[in-house]
Amino acid sequence: MYISQQPVIGGNTNLREPQIAAFDALAEHDFSQPDQREVAVVLPVGCGKSGLLALAPFATQSQRALLVAPNVKIAEQLLRDLTPSDPKYFYANRGVLGGPPFPEPAEIRGPKTNVGDLEKADIVVTNIQQLQRDDNAWLAALPGDFFDLIMFDEGHHNVAESWDVLRQHFPAARILNVSATPTRADGRVMTGEIIYSYPISRAVDKGYVKRISGYRLNPTTLHYVRRDGATEVEVPLEEVRRLGETDAGFRRSIVSSDASLTTIAEASRQKLLELKEKTGENRLKIIASALNMEHCKQVVAKYRELGLRADYVHSKEDARANDRVHDKLDNHQLDVIVQVRKLGEGFDHPYLSVAAVFSIFGNLGPFMQFVGRIMRVIPNVDAFDPVNEGVVVFHVGGNVTGVWNDFQEFAEADQSFFAQLIDETVVEPTPTREPTGPRETDNPQPVITAQDDVQLESLSLISISADPEVVKTLEVLRGKGITGGTQFDQLQRIQPTKQKSRQAKRALLDELVKTAAGKFLAENSLKHAGRDLDKTQENFKAVKAAIDRRIKELVPSGATARKDYTSEDCDYLIDQLPQIVETVEKRLNK
Repeated sequence: MYISQQPVIGGNTNLREPQIAAFDALAEHDFSQPDQREVAVVLPVGCGKSGLLALAPFATQSQRALLVAPNVKIAEQLLRDLTPSDPKYFYANRGVLGGPPFPEPAEIRGPKTNVGDLEKADIVVTNIQQLQRDDNAWLAALPGDFFDLIMFDEGHHNVAESWDVLRQHFPAARILNVSATPTRADGRVMTGEIIYSYPISRAVDKGYVKRISGYRLNPTTLHYVRRDGATEVEVPLEEVRRLGETDAGFRRSIVSSDASLTTIAEASRQKLLELKEKTGENRLKIIASALNMEHCKQVVAKYRELGLRADYVHSKEDARANDRVHDKLDNHQLDVIVQVRKLGEGFDHPYLSVAAVFSIFGNLGPFMQFVGRIMRVIPNVDAFDPVNEGVVVFHVGGNVTGVWNDFQEFAEADQSFFAQLIDETVVEPTPTREPTGPRETDNPQPVITAQDDVQLESLSLISISADPEVVKTLEVLRGKGITGGTQFDQLQRIQPTKQKSRQAKRALLDELVKTAAGKFLAENSLKHAGRDLDKTQENFKAVKAAIDRRIKELVPSGATARKDYTSEDCDYLIDQLPQIVETVEKRLNK
């Protein structure tokens, strides 16, 4: 980097504690040995990861650095942080450099960029998709010594083959991986020795992230119908926990059967309303995880039935549809957003305060990413204000307790924790999610039919509150012989209005028909906009119309317009939809 002035790091009150400490760790690291070429830094959400990436070229005395993001959105944000004309320009805003000359940024972005741009740059920003494959045109144009530092943002992705191409093409470049989580969705740990990590507990203590607590739904007893569809069984709490840990079908039924799914939605709604009442902040929201597209729509329908404004994003949705949902979220026109790991890295909405778990998390990485959505502090508010509290809600039968316990350990993590984590990677990781295809008719999953006396058990993420006043209060109570036991809240059951319930079911039926039509086209390799099935209309419209016609033939009440369907009509048609679609498929495939 051809910048003569030295950055102001030590004693710079505009920088965060982990940024300064990580800078020092990088500056002190000896990259000269081949096995020390690649290192990693773990920083929780909200602790200045993008700022550290801007500082790293100075710490390593880089001449030209490549900064690689996992997607376009993050790459664009990183470039803005490094662009002198941007109002939030990092080096000036944080007092790192007193004035020009500043590091020269450039981006690799398709035909808009040429090699001359990169030759004049100090830091080149791009997303990994621009540099994939070893026959990539950009890699072919750049010599192996072009970069002496490669920085991977969201470095837990770095074990992927597409990232390894860069390591090989620039063999002498030092490599820095920075991430909030050291593991990928498949359980693999990011490469490189972790030379610095900042515990979540410390981040809470400093007010960099929200204070997170968990609430586990514990039914005193639970009723479910076995796979044979004939026998209803009543089991106590401990058996619910055991079945969730050992039976994949059971835990899947916990998050998808209406009786149990409803209680997760009710509990998250209850906690959201409590936070709103306590803080007076009505923009707080719920983020919910789901298994697949159909499940997304089921969860959305349940929240709407409970009177909340809900919508979803999904990778199979049109980008414009997802953008519309994001806009509604940003404009505070939603109370709930449901996702199947679609939000991706780079998503930032501090008003998400309740994380409702309707999916299966088999290992720590994806769970941390999901909970990370509610960890960002709300700007311009005191870090220890109640508005900066976050809540995670999950069902005891969903087998989330294990990853919650792992998360507690991670919250206090030090270097020895990560060393142990890396040692344990020889163990085959648990799958992140259950299969999401249609249910097998010869092996149906159990169905939860009822739950009795559901309690919400409060779980702390860290052992001591970060709020000094709370710590003092606890010390006074202990001095009087009063110790805190486990706290339980009664789940407040909700009776939705019949109108809300019918409207939500009708909307769900509409959405499930669209999903079924899209699935038919995918399975038959047909394009949505093609006209293979009916020359007068597009394939998607033709399939949807065929399903709608079959539905109209089966409406129990005889109603001819969907707006007139009763709640019972919708229940029956949703239950019969797989058979309806099967009949339509046979007709269309003739």
